[in-house]
Amino acid sequence: MSPYPSSAEPRRPSAWMARWLLAIAGIALLAGVLGGAGAWARDRALRDLETQARVSAQLSLTALNHTLDKFHAIPSILAQDTALAAVLESPAPSALDDLSRRLETLGRELGLSVLYVLDASGRTVSSSNWRKPDSFVGHDYRFRPYFTDAMEARDAAHFALGVVSHEAGLFLSRRIDGARGPLGVVVLKIGFRDLESAWARSGMPQFVTDDRQVVLLGYPEDWHYRVARPMSSAEAVRVRSSLQFGAAPLDPLPLTPSLMSENWSPAPLLRLTRAAAGLEKGARVLHIEQAVARMDGWRLHLLKPVSNDLARAELTAQALTLLALATLGLTGWWAAQRRRRARALLAARDALEAEVRTRTGELRHANERLRAEMDERRRTEARLHEMQDELVQANKLSLLGQVAAGVAHEINQPVGAIRTYADNAGEFLRRGQADRACENLATIARLTERIGGITQELRAFSRKRAAAIGAVELDAALDGALMLAGPRLGRQGVRLEDGRAGRPSPRVRADAMRLEQVFVNLLHNALEALADTARPGIRLSVERDGERVRVRIEDNGPGIDPAARERLFTPFFTTRAQGVGLGLVISRDILAEFGGTLAALDVAAGAAFEVTLEAMEESQ
Repeated sequence: MSPYPSSAEPRRPSAWMARWLLAIAGIALLAGVLGGAGAWARDRALRDLETQARVSAQLSLTALNHTLDKFHAIPSILAQDTALAAVLESPAPSALDDLSRRLETLGRELGLSVLYVLDASGRTVSSSNWRKPDSFVGHDYRFRPYFTDAMEARDAAHFALGVVSHEAGLFLSRRIDGARGPLGVVVLKIGFRDLESAWARSGMPQFVTDDRQVVLLGYPEDWHYRVARPMSSAEAVRVRSSLQFGAAPLDPLPLTPSLMSENWSPAPLLRLTRAAAGLEKGARVLHIEQAVARMDGWRLHLLKPVSNDLARAELTAQALTLLALATLGLTGWWAAQRRRRARALLAARDALEAEVRTRTGELRHANERLRAEMDERRRTEARLHEMQDELVQANKLSLLGQVAAGVAHEINQPVGAIRTYADNAGEFLRRGQADRACENLATIARLTERIGGITQELRAFSRKRAAAIGAVELDAALDGALMLAGPRLGRQGVRLEDGRAGRPSPRVRADAMRLEQVFVNLLHNALEALADTARPGIRLSVERDGERVRVRIEDNGPGIDPAARERLFTPFFTTRAQGVGLGLVISRDILAEFGGTLAALDVAAGAAFEVTLEAMEESQ
């Protein structure tokens, strides 16, 4: 009698139960493995997306800070203008019209929204939009905090909807003081339309809130004047009565309650409660928050959509896991088949073993190819992440070079020169030397044209306009630079040894204004180095070397530390407490456009920089 049960015999219920339990356990295990793989993939993708979001938020914050820094000093400069104070002391209609024309020109050149002046009672007496139907002239703004705060504390900043224009903006104000007390307030309104348009093109919601968590500006536009945390009724009434945001309802943002909490966790994952900014209702977003340095209480928020990326990462990980499990299952199935055949075909064991070896070898090769493909996929993904990181860093450096490299560093020299010439003109007038005072005022006019040229050039540079390169008189560029640096040379008692005397001026291939900026930078650096030198001196020399012209600027200061010399042309490296580390980098890049070079020479004492330019013949 056979020891094995006959196929006709019914299987015992316990065997069926064991198989069902085994199948259920296998399905549960498979679901658990797939769920774990998906969770791991989501976590990894979320970390990568958070890194990308923080880089994007930093770029947006840099752009916002640049906009604020660019205009922040303008009210302070205008408030010190004696001509403006004189108009407020004697507000004749013709003088007020002339002031409005001046504000109109200044606002147009600097790209301002509105620039206007209030008298001590809060009434607008002059405005850059005086010709327009919505002119501010004649309007009473004594109720505005930017007027009352400036009259009390000298400076003020206030974001609000315009009473006349109904357009939101940041109002920066500065009190104008006279001999007998405050004369009024100068106010600058900054609009953020260009910045909001750039944020909209990114496809990510980005907005700025104040200390009460009210959305002031950003994308999407219909989020303006919503709140990131619920307001009490009393607080909402106070905000509405101030007319800061007009009749805005101050509704909450359409985000999950985690955004409304006071203690936000780093990069929380939120969910939209309704469609916004091209995102569907229920879409998940990463929330990145950064403080705005210039404005107290302001915070920049960026919401990066992650639903599709997380779903894609989870699906990919589960597919790869399922493929690996299928491979393991196939391997196990083949092994089971081999053992079953071995037990069933003992008589043909040798032939069966050879067949099994063949099939096992094929399966091993298939597994190796599959593992190789998986390794290649992982390496490809790693290379993709590296390329993305490099692209983000390149974009970041490019933006920093475009939006922050020029204005703060270049415009201080002509402004300082204007102040010095203005003081000299006043002294000449007191002495009765009208001719010399007129000369100083003419120089001031040329310097203001220079400032306009610098700002116009920087705006053109942001549009990547090619420089007007041609034949330039080298002495004209050097003389212009010495004119800007002259007042400071006198104040510091610096002896200038000009080695150009008796030589004709060579013509070089360059752009006149940019070449002059290079020489101003080098002279400025030399003056900084000579601040604590007992007998300061600067030597300027020009020599022709074949097809090249070499200009050398030397000083007898403390010199350059050998360790710092290697990093002189590295962006943001500086040895000065107030420096930004961009002057030499900008100068080198400008000269490179002309086919020239800038080098720091190794000299025994002091420091020496040499500019090399391509010489041009008269016929060229």
